[in-house]
Amino acid sequence: MDIHHLRSFVAVAEELHFHRAAERLHVTQPSLSQHVRQLEKDLKTTLLVRTTRRVELTAAGRELLARARLILAAIDDAVHATEQAALGKLGRLTVGFTGTTTYELLPTLAKMFRADSPRVELVLLGEMVTPVQVDALLAGSMDVGFLRPPVDEPELCLDVVRREPMGVVLPERHPLAARASVRPADLADEPFVCHPSRSSVHTTVLRTCLEAGFEPRIVQESAQTSVVMSLVAAELGVALLPESVRHVHVTGTVFRPLRDTTAHMELAMAWRRAHEDTPLVQRFLRVARAVLPPSVQVETD
Repeated sequence: MDIHHLRSFVAVAEELHFHRAAERLHVTQPSLSQHVRQLEKDLKTTLLVRTTRRVELTAAGRELLARARLILAAIDDAVHATEQAALGKLGRLTVGFTGTTTYELLPTLAKMFRADSPRVELVLLGEMVTPVQVDALLAGSMDVGFLRPPVDEPELCLDVVRREPMGVVLPERHPLAARASVRPADLADEPFVCHPSRSSVHTTVLRTCLEAGFEPRIVQESAQTSVVMSLVAAELGVALLPESVRHVHVTGTVFRPLRDTTAHMELAMAWRRAHEDTPLVQRFLRVARAVLPPSVQVETD
């Protein structure tokens, strides 16, 4: 059954007039008549009764009209969906966020992307440490990740979008909480709460402390930033975290900038190199770059 023949039949069946149907489809009347005759030939039945004065549907024609409308609507929907997917406006996208970006960047980015592409099914995963995100990206269970470099994986593309200084989260009653800023050396005798050893935060904390002349005494670890801060609130230790942790509000903690150090962490968007030209991924990356305000873009020295 030819789709053009089916459209011709529906137009005639709805107009009950060959001339008006031909004008509606922007075709000649002989061509339209030929389409309908060929459809009847293919189906081996009469669909329309034609006289010099009128056109009427047969019982078979009435049955076909009802179903033909559904078929054409489904085809039109499929064509539209294909066009939307090709533009990155339809499909399913899974995005992971590390640590503090779960509380700061995720809400803003999700809101903006849903406004831009409301038909995309957006799956958001929060509090994912970098190694877990890398594994998910390589496995194909995640499309884009906001993670902490360095990442040495040739199958992934990375776009660094932020460089932020490190700070210290203290219990609100800690003596150092009275200061406007804290030196890493001031923390030499403190117990530390930290992210797991596989995380980029852990590596940065260790390097910052070693540069200050001591090795941190880590008493407890957690992959979730909110849990790390809750442990600080419970006065189990202090934590070195990126400055964006200010957006995580945990009662009983205070954040203080670090001085006398260049310690910082980068934030990057990551995606599989094989998916670099995928319209949906590219559309998300464009929205994400527009959402990141100038104050958090990569700073140049």
